[in-house]
Amino acid sequence: MKLSKKGRKTDTKKLPINSHLVTLHQRLYHVLNLGFRNSDDKEKEWYTNDVETQRLVVRSISAFLDGVSPDAWQMSIVKDSIPDVVRAIAGILQSPNAAVLAMGSEVTVKLINVMPTLMLRPHFNHLTHSLSPLLSTSQSQVAIMTASALHLIVSNIGAKKEKEAWEILEKHNTVTQVIGNLRAFSGKGEPMEYFTEMASLLSSIMQLWPVSRYLVWNDSKLMEVMEVFCNNPEATVKVAVLQLYSSLALCANGAQKLMGNGKVLIPAIAQCMGESQPHAVRILAFKVARYIMATEKLCSEVLNLSCEPIIKSIICALSVPSVHHGNSSNQEESLMLEACRLALIAQWPGKHHGYLWRLRVDKVLIQLLMYNSHNLHLQPQSEDLIAVARAGLSANFLLDLRPYVWEIIGWLSAQCEEDFSPNRHGNDSCVSLLVTTACLAFVDSIGRERLLCQADRTYIFRSVSAAKATLMMMYSPCKYIASEARFLLLEALNFGGEEYLKQLLQSLNFVSSGDISCTPDKYQILISLIGLACYSGLPHFFRQVVSSGGIKTLLAFVRWWLDNASHIDKVCLTSHLRVTAMERTCCRINTQNWEGEETYLLLALWSLAELINCHNSEGHELDIFLGQKIYKKDHFILDIQEIAVDTTSTGLRWYCSYLLSFFGIYGFPSKLGRRVASFCEKDDGDMCLVLRDGQYLSVHQVILLIRCPSLLPPRDPLNEGKMSISNDLLSGQVTDRCRTKKEITLSAQVDQQALSKFLDFVYSGYLEAEGVTVRKLKMLAKHCNIQPLLQLLCRKRPKWAAPVPSFDLTTSLRHAGHNFSDIILEAKSTENTGWTCSFCSFSLPHFHAHRVVLSSSCDYMRALFQSGMRESCSESLKVPVSWEALCKLVIWLYSNDIPKPVSGCLWAHMDVLEKMSELQPYIELCWLAEFWILNDVRNEFSRVITSSLDSPLLAVEVIQLAANFSQWELVDVAANRIAPVYRNLHRSGALDVLDEALVEIIRLSAVRLSQE
Repeated sequence: MKLSKKGRKTDTKKLPINSHLVTLHQRLYHVLNLGFRNSDDKEKEWYTNDVETQRLVVRSISAFLDGVSPDAWQMSIVKDSIPDVVRAIAGILQSPNAAVLAMGSEVTVKLINVMPTLMLRPHFNHLTHSLSPLLSTSQSQVAIMTASALHLIVSNIGAKKEKEAWEILEKHNTVTQVIGNLRAFSGKGEPMEYFTEMASLLSSIMQLWPVSRYLVWNDSKLMEVMEVFCNNPEATVKVAVLQLYSSLALCANGAQKLMGNGKVLIPAIAQCMGESQPHAVRILAFKVARYIMATEKLCSEVLNLSCEPIIKSIICALSVPSVHHGNSSNQEESLMLEACRLALIAQWPGKHHGYLWRLRVDKVLIQLLMYNSHNLHLQPQSEDLIAVARAGLSANFLLDLRPYVWEIIGWLSAQCEEDFSPNRHGNDSCVSLLVTTACLAFVDSIGRERLLCQADRTYIFRSVSAAKATLMMMYSPCKYIASEARFLLLEALNFGGEEYLKQLLQSLNFVSSGDISCTPDKYQILISLIGLACYSGLPHFFRQVVSSGGIKTLLAFVRWWLDNASHIDKVCLTSHLRVTAMERTCCRINTQNWEGEETYLLLALWSLAELINCHNSEGHELDIFLGQKIYKKDHFILDIQEIAVDTTSTGLRWYCSYLLSFFGIYGFPSKLGRRVASFCEKDDGDMCLVLRDGQYLSVHQVILLIRCPSLLPPRDPLNEGKMSISNDLLSGQVTDRCRTKKEITLSAQVDQQALSKFLDFVYSGYLEAEGVTVRKLKMLAKHCNIQPLLQLLCRKRPKWAAPVPSFDLTTSLRHAGHNFSDIILEAKSTENTGWTCSFCSFSLPHFHAHRVVLSSSCDYMRALFQSGMRESCSESLKVPVSWEALCKLVIWLYSNDIPKPVSGCLWAHMDVLEKMSELQPYIELCWLAEFWILNDVRNEFSRVITSSLDSPLLAVEVIQLAANFSQWELVDVAANRIAPVYRNLHRSGALDVLDEALVEIIRLSAVRLSQE
C-alpha cells in the first residue's frame, strides 16, 4: 500500500474514485439486478436460470475484478459489492449448463486471487458449499478450476472457520471424491493439470484436518498412483505428489505406510533433493524427508536406505553461491531454510554424522554465519579467531538461519565420539571458528540479558540457540570440542565475565524476593540458567559462582520450581524452531523427550551437579547445604528422587541420577523398581548365589534374566566363564526347579557386601554405597556389562540425548517356556478373539507369568499366592476380564506403563462400536483395579476412558458398560458429557438403550448444567 509523504498509510476511503471503476461497478449491478430478487428476510437471493443472463453476470464480475487495484480494496463500491458478487457466483455454480459452470468456476478463482483474504474469509464457507459438488463433474476444466478455488480457500480459511468448513467438506464427501478422481486419473487424454490441482487440494485438506489422512494412507490404490506419478519427469507433477507425501507424513501411520515401500520411495525423494531439480521440487522433497524422519526410529530407517545422497543434498542446498553474493531469490532462501530444518537430524546418533563431517559441514555452517567467508584466512590463535568471529557476527547476514546453525553445531558436538578430531578432515580451523562464534553470540546474549524482553523475537531465538550450542559444546563427549569451547568461552569472558555472572544470579534471585512482579521473562530465565550451567563448568569461575551465593540461588530456584511447576509457562530449548505444520501431527505415540517441558529444572540441577563435580575434581568436598536454610540434605535427596521417578524428561532423569551419585546414590529410581524391591525384601527367591565363604543371597531367576543375565549360569556349560554351578541342573532336571533352589557358586573375587548392593540395583534400579564398596561395585558393573550404572559409579557426565535405561520386565513375556514362569494367567474367555498381543506368541488367551512380579505389584495376588498357591510348581489363575484387558493389565504389571488406545485419524474414523471395543478393556480394568485395591492404576485407566469421550453417543455406550461394572464415577463423567445435548438425544430415542435410573442421572446432569 502506498505511503503518504509523512510515512503514514494513505486513507483509501478518501481517495478519488476512478471513473472507470465506477463505470464497471454500474455495469456490474445493472446485470446483477437481473438475477436477484428479495427473499422473505429481505436478503437478496439469486434465482435466475437464464443462461445468457448468467454469462453476462460472469463477464461483468470478471471485468469488475480486472479493474480493482489494491488501492481500491477498501473503497465502499468494492467492499460493499463482495457479498452480492459471492451470492451471484454461488448461484451460478449450481447451473446445469457446462459453459456457464466453466465460466463461473474460472471467475471464482479470479475472485479469490484478486481480493484480499480478510475481505473474502466471511464468505469462504458459502463458496465452499457451492464448489464442493462440482468436483464430481465430468468436465475436466470445471473440476480443475473448482479444485484450484477450493485449494485457495482451504489454504486461507482461518482458525475460526475451520470447523464449519470441515463440516461442509464432510457433508459433500469432498475427500472421498478427490481420492476417487486421483485414482481414476490415467493421464491419457486428460490434462495433467487435473491431477496436480486435485493433489494440491487433497494435500491442503490433509495438512489442515488430520482426520482426513486416514482415508488417504488406508487407500492402497491411491498410494500406488502416487508412487507412479512421483517418477514423472514434469516438475509440476513432482511438486503435486511431494505435497501429498508431506501432508500424509504428518500422520505417524501415514509415514509408516510410506516407509512400507521405502526402498523405492526414499531414493526417489532423495533424487528430488538433488541440485538438478527445480527449487520448488527440492524444497518439498526436504520437507517430506523431514516429516518422515520426525522420530529417531524412522530417521534411522530412512538413513539406512539413502544416507549419503540425503546428506550430500543437505550440504549442497546450504552452499547456494548466489546467497553468499547477496543476490539470492526467495526460493533459494526457502531451500536453505528447509535444508537447515532437515539437518537437525544431527540430534540423533548414526552414520550420518560421519558423512556430515566428511562433506565439511563445518565449512558450510561458517558460510551461513559470515558474509564472504571464503575470503577468510584463519589462524589458530584465539585472538585472531575472536576478531574474525566478532566481525562475522556483526554483519546482518542470513539472520533467520542462525538459530538453525547454532542448533546443528550443538547437536554435532553432543553426538561426537570422545576421540573425534576435526584434523581428520582438515577442518580444525573451521570448527574452532564455529565454537568461537557460538561463544561470542552467547556472551553477547548474557550482556543484553536484561534487554531480552524488549528485544525482537528473532534476536531472542538466536540468543537461546547460541546459548544452547555453547552449553552442548562445553559438555560434549568429544575432548577436542569440549576443551576448545571452555578455552574460547573463557577468552570471550575476559572482559565483563564477573559482571555478567552477577547479572545471571540477579535475574534468578527473584525467587527469594517473593515479588512476582519482578519475575523475568521466560527467555531471560532460560539464558540465565544456561549461563550458570556454563559458568559452573569453567575452572576460572566455578568458585566465584559458589562465593557469590550461586548455591543458595539454585536451591531456592529448585524449591520455587517444585512449588510452582504447574503455573510456570513451560519452555523447551527448541520451541522457537517448531514449524506450524508439525503442530498438526496425528497418531504419534509420545516418545521419550530428552529436554522435556522441565527445562528450567534440568538446567538448575545441571549447574548444581557441575559445581559439586568441579570441586570434587580438585579434591575439595563441596557441601551445598552449608550456611543455608532452604534445604536439609535428606529433604533435598528425597525431592530429587521423586523428580527422577515422576518426570518424563530423560535428560532430567539423567541429571537427577548424576546429582544423586555425589550423595552416594547410584542408578535410576522408578515406581516399578520400588515395588519389586519392596516385595523381594520379604520374599524368598528361587535361586541362591553362593559365595566362597559359604554365605548366600536368595534371588529370583526371572529378575536376573531381564535385569542382569550375566549372574545366571550360561546355557552352554563350556562357556561358564568365572561362574560354576554347584548342582547339575543343566542336564534337564527342570521338573525340580520349583521345589529345589538352584545354587550358583560365585568367584572368590566377588565381595558379599558389594554383591548385596549390586542386587539392590538389579531389583530396584538404584543402590546406595560409598568408599571401598563403590570401587568393588565398579568391577561388578563392568563384569556384568551394566554400562549406565558403571557411568554413574565413575561419575561421568550424562551424554546429551542419551536414553535412560528403563525398568521394564516385559521382555520376559516374549520367551515362553524359557523365562522361569511359575504361574499361568488366563482371561475369563477361552475363545480366540482374533486379537493378538505384541508381548506373547500364544493363540490362546493366557500368559506365562511370574509370581514375584505379580506379587510385588498387587497385594491381592500376594495374599492369594500366600494362602494356597505357593507350593505348586505352575498353577493357573483366572483373571475375570477379557483377553484384551488382561494384556493391558500384564503390560502395566511388567512395565508400569498404561497402554493407550489408538488415536488421531485412525480413532476419528472408527464408529461408536469400534471405539467402544477399544475402551471396554479399560472399563473392565477400572473394576478389577478397584476389586484388587490398585487405586493409582485405576485412576490411570479412568483417565484414558474420560479423555476419549469425544461424542455423546460414545458416552451413552460407556455409561451402559460402566454401570454394569458399578463404575459410578465413570457414569457421572459420561453423563456430564451428554448433558449439553440431553434433550436432542432423548427426543431421538438414543437414550432408550439405557434403563430409567441411568437416564435420570443424565437428566440431573443436564439440569445442573442449565442452572450454572
